[in-house]
Amino acid sequence: MLPSHRQPTHPGEILLEEFLQPLALTQAALAAHLEIPTQRVNEIVRGKRGITPETAWLLSQAFQTTPEFWMNLQAQYDLCLNRPQSVKSALMPT
Repeated sequence: MLPSHRQPTHPGEILLEEFLQPLALTQAALAAHLEIPTQRVNEIVRGKRGITPETAWLLSQAFQTTPEFWMNLQAQYDLCLNRPQSVKSALMPT
């Protein structure tokens, strides 16, 4: 369920606070390990870029999580940002 009173945390903030900082791992070191540009990691951490399926797979392998973990974080964030302002009536009765 999406929270209605606050925006979900961007996956980049989770990456920084739950993985990089506790492991004392730099963005450059993660990028080198994943063989991706440092700018890509930096943009994710800064919330300027989302998690793609490819990145989800890379992060899941590096941190022993699942790709679904990363994709779910991104989906929750995206859904909250794009919540419609108005509610449409249902086509089918409940």
